[in-house]
Amino acid sequence: MRYTPFSAELFKKNRAKLYAQLPPKSIVVVSSNDIMPTNADGTMGFRQNSDLFYLSGLDQEETYLILYPDAPEPQWREIAFVRETSELIEIWEGHKYTKEEATQTSGIKNIQWTSNFESLLKTLVYSANHIYLTDNEHLRNASVVQTQNARLGINIRNTYPNHAIGRLAPILSDLRMQKEPEELQALQVACDITEKGFRRVLNFTKPGVTEYEIEAEFIHEFTRNRSEGFAYTPIIASGANACVLHYIDNALPCKDGDMLLLDVGASYANYNADMTRTIPVNGRFSPRQKQVYQAVHAVLNYATEIMQPGVFWVDYQKEVERFMEGKLIDLGLFTRADVEKQNSANPLFKKYFMHGVAHHLGLDVHDVWDKYKPFQEGMVLTCEPGIYIQEEGLGIRLENNLVIQSGTNINLMKNIPLDWEEIEDLMNQ
Repeated sequence: MRYTPFSAELFKKNRAKLYAQLPPKSIVVVSSNDIMPTNADGTMGFRQNSDLFYLSGLDQEETYLILYPDAPEPQWREIAFVRETSELIEIWEGHKYTKEEATQTSGIKNIQWTSNFESLLKTLVYSANHIYLTDNEHLRNASVVQTQNARLGINIRNTYPNHAIGRLAPILSDLRMQKEPEELQALQVACDITEKGFRRVLNFTKPGVTEYEIEAEFIHEFTRNRSEGFAYTPIIASGANACVLHYIDNALPCKDGDMLLLDVGASYANYNADMTRTIPVNGRFSPRQKQVYQAVHAVLNYATEIMQPGVFWVDYQKEVERFMEGKLIDLGLFTRADVEKQNSANPLFKKYFMHGVAHHLGLDVHDVWDKYKPFQEGMVLTCEPGIYIQEEGLGIRLENNLVIQSGTNINLMKNIPLDWEEIEDLMNQ
């Protein structure tokens, strides 16, 4: 791994929190993610299943967990299964976990080879009443690909039809939303690496450079600082491209007089940063660009202040939209009289600000969440208002990553330049 490993104490702590939520005589079964194919014999890079990583820290393919806190014999209460390595695998693929290394990483003493998984599960499952399985239950999940955990669930339901099947996802979602200090430190490192990339880009950007060249500057800085790479496909959007919310072509030259929207984050130890900054390609804001930028900045400041424990996401979104509406009026995009006559089902602000202002962040960029659960201390969320004026070819979004605290939230991106004056100064050094 490129990253500094976590202490196994984090994963012991995470498992203990899970056990406290389970009914008696429950078995938890979790699998690693697949290595996804491309074409021919090609594959995508491996990304560990977030739930498995949260519970064990094991960051390798063909890995399973069986957690049975009420097992009659102590050695069967926690079992991790890792791929058996060999001299041939070492030559062709590199080092894989030894049993001793898997114990050191996870804090799980009983390490078995993956080939033993099905037989051991069969040995243990009949003394349990409940089998808890995980699957991707994220509200925005639209994937048609069947995951390893989904296949495992089908097999277990067919093999053990008389057991009560429990949903692990809601339990782990509740636990994962509030971050432990070790998780916050990993998120801070991811944000710090993102800062390094942004400062590099501030020195590099000028009229004539391409969006993909800027993308290359980011990945260079991320990789040399031990990041696994981009936390998500980066958005490097100049000019009117910034009005396309998920513009990922990153193919065009940056023109003099345009703004450049950068929605980029580094991944570190499987934890993710999610930053957006918008800068002038030529290093100087025009009066109109500055006006819109300051409006977005004001919304960002307001949204940061009101993101407090006890606030519900739905109410938070509505309040930010109300504040944004006033800023859009100030920018001359519509009038108060227009607002009074608008269709409430399709408010005017939606033309210029059409997305959510916050999402949870952690092991996943759009991390697990419950929109009906209020914000709590220790949760980490993005804060990302934006204004997109298609008729002017101008899109500006600003985004920080915040740890929820009573009073003043912790801004993990406080060191990343944001004020327009600082951006101009840095771009013109």
